[in-house]
Amino acid sequence: MQRSSLSYSSTLTLSSRSLPAPVSTNIKVIKLYYNRSFLSTPVYKNISLTFPLTSCFAELEAIAEMIPFNLPLLNSANPWATTQEDLQALYDCPYTGAVTTRTCTLNGFQHDDSIHQHCYFAENHAVTQHSNSKAIKDSPKAQDQSKTIVTPISSLNTLGYSPLPLRDYIHIITRIIATGDNFHGGRKPIIFSVTGSASEVSECYRQLSSSRPSPKHGYLMEINLSCPNIRGKPPPAYSKDQLSEYLRTLNEAMKSTENQAEPLEIGIKTPPYTHQAQFTDLISALLSSTPCPISFITATNTLGSCLILSPDETPTINSADGSGIGGMAGAALHPLALGNVRKIRQMLDVHEELRHVKIIGVGGVSDGAGYRRMRSVGADAVAVGTALGSEGIGIFEKIADGM
Repeated sequence: MQRSSLSYSSTLTLSSRSLPAPVSTNIKVIKLYYNRSFLSTPVYKNISLTFPLTSCFAELEAIAEMIPFNLPLLNSANPWATTQEDLQALYDCPYTGAVTTRTCTLNGFQHDDSIHQHCYFAENHAVTQHSNSKAIKDSPKAQDQSKTIVTPISSLNTLGYSPLPLRDYIHIITRIIATGDNFHGGRKPIIFSVTGSASEVSECYRQLSSSRPSPKHGYLMEINLSCPNIRGKPPPAYSKDQLSEYLRTLNEAMKSTENQAEPLEIGIKTPPYTHQAQFTDLISALLSSTPCPISFITATNTLGSCLILSPDETPTINSADGSGIGGMAGAALHPLALGNVRKIRQMLDVHEELRHVKIIGVGGVSDGAGYRRMRSVGADAVAVGTALGSEGIGIFEKIADGM
């Protein structure tokens, strides 16, 4: 994932005369922002493609091969990336440069609607409440995209991981790519977010390496080491020793598959760090792993130990221990997320062997201004979570239009 030296200029317009029959008077215009990779420096220009809706897709596929138009904007691993419908909508959206699956395990997470829940809130009061099942069923595609969220929305959740195992996501993505229209051409990167023990994550890597249809399909693996809601299992990314163990086993997994498939890009999703020692431990763990297997860092996950009370002073949502305490995300997390991205970028750049590591910034981005702030502090790409849940798939167009 090296920064691109390519740049593009001018506006491309395709008229009906440049496309093969059949033709139609029904014209559609798609505006796309483009760059070489969704994790590389973008070129802030538009391409306007004007073409008959019934025109031959082969022509569009040829154009797509000539012009890389991926936008460094994507979804984070969240409940609205759980089902095939969710992921299809995200994949088809012209304003996402990549798609991230919900974090999964090898065998699936045993969720319970009565304790795995989430709510949205503004300031310190809940505005909506949902169980985990509703979060899964309410796909972005099905949500009302016309509604406007005026107040910046935050969220609190006591969710775990996806009930679907990794093998299901491999099958889902394989189907999406195989049946997708030629306009995508399998070029939109897919980030499989996984978690588990160090050995389980290594097995995830092996399965993904062997299942990728071809090297041209951009499969990446994000290791979620930062969920605050798993009882008895604190986020491993808070521990230098635990993080180092994951990196060591990943290097072993990469070495064991190097003759079988092209290596996958690997990233880690970090929790919110709040003091210098935590940042230092992260960098020390990366430096101690030779070679460093990490290509990107997703910063940051939800902030644990947060609570929203109802007017009667009871927890708004339930949790495994009944306290309603969970992970906070959205607008309230934005300042901390910005600080984490800037601090991690600065510390990575101090070490030549870590400067290649990209950052996907996530936390409270819901408009173009938030996107620009995240990019300004060092994010190579920007991911969206809470705003996707509250506003639907249209959030990506809203952000892109505000850039």
